[in-house]
Amino acid sequence: MKGSVPEVGLILIVEAVTHRRFAFEFGASVAFNPRVPSQVIAVANQKGGVGKTTTTVNLAACLAAMGQRVLLIDLDPQANATSGLGLPKTEGGSAYRALLGEEPLSGRIKTTGCDRLELLPSELDLCGADVELPRVENHLQRLALALEPVRRDAGRDLILIDCPPSLGILTLNAFVAADYVLVPLQCEYYALEGITMMKRLLDQLRASGANPKLQLLGVLMTMFDIRTRLSQQVVSEVREHFKEAVFDTVIPRSTRLAEAPSFGKPIIQYDPYGAGAAAYEVLAQEVVARLGRAPSDAPAPSPDISKGCA
Repeated sequence: MKGSVPEVGLILIVEAVTHRRFAFEFGASVAFNPRVPSQVIAVANQKGGVGKTTTTVNLAACLAAMGQRVLLIDLDPQANATSGLGLPKTEGGSAYRALLGEEPLSGRIKTTGCDRLELLPSELDLCGADVELPRVENHLQRLALALEPVRRDAGRDLILIDCPPSLGILTLNAFVAADYVLVPLQCEYYALEGITMMKRLLDQLRASGANPKLQLLGVLMTMFDIRTRLSQQVVSEVREHFKEAVFDTVIPRSTRLAEAPSFGKPIIQYDPYGAGAAAYEVLAQEVVARLGRAPSDAPAPSPDISKGCA
């Protein structure tokens, strides 16, 4: 056959290769696929009723539907994110003991009705953290220390933390453990005062060395009512002050968004074709773009994004 090597010639080639000493040496081994720690986003606002938990639950569900592997940590003793995903508030089921160093955080993680979305539930025992955590060593780093093994687990891309509506010790722990903070703001005039206070706190945490890498991922305008001039004025003023820090996506005021938690479902499953679902789907894409993270190797979602949840 043309171009083939005769059998004798092939034997000589093999012998030459196997007996020849090569002039190069192998260096230290390098991992082909090093594990990248999960990125952590704290969703926080010291003011209640701004759509913080609604944003955390629905953003997490939309990110999971896009192919991201997401863990949602409910750090609010009210446990609204837990019930919003249809899980019960179980006594002793929160991160409380892990924050005190008495057990690993991973033991409390639960699956949800959404593919690629896990939940670390909350319940009332987290109220005790305000009393107990200040007494322990490294009280602001308790969540960061407990979360470190979970972050290095290759099975998750993103971790979202639903913070309490305050700037207490649980929220500060979330900020110290996070890479980014996402701040939901209701479209009202008090919103501007709230974000100014939040930005000042983030600057203090960076300057003090508690978390030098902490960044503001973005400001999200929520409960936008297109019928009112007030909503439009507030959005315009916040954009003027914080410019590119404000997400392009605006979450509309929606009855269906308010109803979904009572059914234990994210909006993409409860009302997949409504304005609320569309807004959070676009927000999820914007968040991924800001993080610079491509979807994981998980199967891509079907055209009906609601099928990621059961």
